[in-house]
Amino acid sequence: MSAESEIFGFADDIGPEKVVHFYHPKLQIKAILVVDNTALGPAIGGIRMAPDVTTREVFRLARAMTLKNSAAGIPYGGGKSAIMGDPDASNKEEIIRTFARLLRVHEDYIPGPDMGTDEHCMAIIQDEIGRAIGLHKELGGIPLDEIGVTGYGAAEAAEVAAESTGMALSGATVAIEGFGAVGQACFRSLVAKGAKVVAVSDIDGAIYNPAGLVFEELVQSDSETGVVSKTWNRAYVGGEHISDARLFALDVDVLVPGARPDVITMDNVADVKARLVVEAANIPASLDAERYLAEHGTTVIPDFIANAGGVIAGAVELRRGTVEESFESVRKQIRHNVEEVLAISRDEGLRPREAAEQLALRRVMVAMRDKGRI
Repeated sequence: MSAESEIFGFADDIGPEKVVHFYHPKLQIKAILVVDNTALGPAIGGIRMAPDVTTREVFRLARAMTLKNSAAGIPYGGGKSAIMGDPDASNKEEIIRTFARLLRVHEDYIPGPDMGTDEHCMAIIQDEIGRAIGLHKELGGIPLDEIGVTGYGAAEAAEVAAESTGMALSGATVAIEGFGAVGQACFRSLVAKGAKVVAVSDIDGAIYNPAGLVFEELVQSDSETGVVSKTWNRAYVGGEHISDARLFALDVDVLVPGARPDVITMDNVADVKARLVVEAANIPASLDAERYLAEHGTTVIPDFIANAGGVIAGAVELRRGTVEESFESVRKQIRHNVEEVLAISRDEGLRPREAAEQLALRRVMVAMRDKGRI
């Protein structure tokens, strides 16, 4: 596929407005920026750092941000960027600072943290170009990963969806794919609501215990700094080591894909037994797989509804709000959105994603018409 067909092959009436490929010869940095739509305001979206990221993936993530920001009711459009590299590179700070300089002229894009980047990365970007969300609280920001607001929001989505589908979240069994900031926060929030997390995974595999996992024993932290690792403790003896593939096939009530894109596809969707799938990660399931799940009685809360906690909190940060305000905004908005999406889904016979897109695109299209873009 040519570069031109890769870019224009996914363009539609909404966007993308801009696709930029960067290359820095000295550091051999390859990076991508997609600004999908700015009808509602400057585009907000995270910076992903991974060696295998593609332009199409960044576009799909940027479109998810357009829908997410619109559904969240905040005055921002959608975008996303990615650095094609190792998030554990020894010269990561230099890479982030250099990429920030490349982003300087793209004032229609406000970066935030994503997989492979964190509050420190955002502080570097803020220092370079004066715009970022997810900063350290010491810098006046709301540290999205540190406070776990995205995982918190996904748990709120799970509670509303469970009630709507006649399932009690208290006592429900849960499997979580991904044990980074989102997965850990979701784990804690779900347990606080009475759910039983029986499986988690990270890049190296998964662990399973049908009796439930104990978060405080599962995590490992630095004895001096107290910083919790983003992987589960390999010395944990309270469960069975299983493959990632088996985690998706566990007989649980709730499945939370919370890390990489495209982990549920037509290749493995028939193995999914969960009654409820809450997409805490961005684009974790293919559209065909979501359709299959709906046809087989599984409710799927789409990513841009379930994982909007981070960007809602980011909007609170940009207006100089507090951490407490961000949690309250996330709780109210996500619970309202899930209720509305499921109501539209029932009333109009749509899948939850179709209902959610209808909800989000309505606001985008009004703004585009008002601004003479359509």
